[in-house]
Amino acid sequence: LIQDGASAIILNDKKQILLQRRVDNDKWGLPGGCQEIGERFEETVIREIKEETNLNVKEEDLKLITIVSGKGRRRQYPNGDVVYNNSVLYLIDRYTGDLKCDEESKVLKFFDVNNLPLSQHDDDLVQAYLNTLEDSNN
Repeated sequence: LIQDGASAIILNDKKQILLQRRVDNDKWGLPGGCQEIGERFEETVIREIKEETNLNVKEEDLKLITIVSGKGRRRQYPNGDVVYNNSVLYLIDRYTGDLKCDEESKVLKFFDVNNLPLSQHDDDLVQAYLNTLEDSNN
């Protein structure tokens, strides 16, 4: 199966990354999810952030990082489905609201980029963001 979606690197004022401990595989992942029919990627990421974190984001505060696709986006879910998730990745450092988990998340927590958990669901997306930091320092 091929799924298109959007995810977000959400930064707090300390430049820490928000990750969610997922219910389905107990790994840490980025807020985000699959695109609904007729939905723009910007709408997808804003909707998913609201559903999964309770944070409010405005479209003008989305900053495109990259699009990640290919074999590295292969995922097998507990029900046996194997999917390739083509993901549009955004950076968000302006938002309102208070963090609150939904039924897809066990925990929401900000992490320093140098102290990220090892058990990650979206390690390739996080790495894409970290690569932009390295590029900006060169």
